[in-house]
Amino acid sequence: MSSAANHKHTAILDAAYELFGSGGFYETKMSEVAEHAGIAKGTVYLYFKSKEELFMAVTRRDCEGFMQQLEHKLEDCTAPTEKLAVIAEHHLMYYYERKQHTKLFFRAPNNNPELVAYMALFMEEYMQAVVKVLLEGEASEPELMAQSYIGMLDRLKMDILFQPSFTEEDAYKRAKFAAALFIHGAIGSLNAENAY
Repeated sequence: MSSAANHKHTAILDAAYELFGSGGFYETKMSEVAEHAGIAKGTVYLYFKSKEELFMAVTRRDCEGFMQQLEHKLEDCTAPTEKLAVIAEHHLMYYYERKQHTKLFFRAPNNNPELVAYMALFMEEYMQAVVKVLLEGEASEPELMAQSYIGMLDRLKMDILFQPSFTEEDAYKRAKFAAALFIHGAIGSLNAENAY
């Protein structure tokens, strides 16, 4: 892809991200994406055959960015407990930074098998990243622990998405609390198992 084509591709994805996030999939028109990107409507269709394909590309780019940023942050950590704290902060700050784009998460195309399959793969990749950290800490039942940790963080993200007054400080506070609760709870459960 030439630099001009790459620039247009990125402009389309950026515009679609903004519009899908603020208006939702069904409410967003391809002509609006083109206008927001500053290009002709026909040009959008040169890159993406349908609105579903464009939404899929926006989702894929966002999820890949999430994982790349997480992997980069974890490289700077050594202890599993530090890594778990980083995971919590990354998870909640990801949603905090996107709180103006909640419709990207809740008003997606219904029953799109490609999107459903991709999101399942993304969640599995994310879970395995958490499992890897838990294995470093020699946790028993690392898969269940990873599911529980991500589930706890996912519940906390709901406050970010639905409370307009939610602040960055609130996000950091919840991340710190969740990590501490999970780490100390995990240690407590390991000790309880060893007692039997």
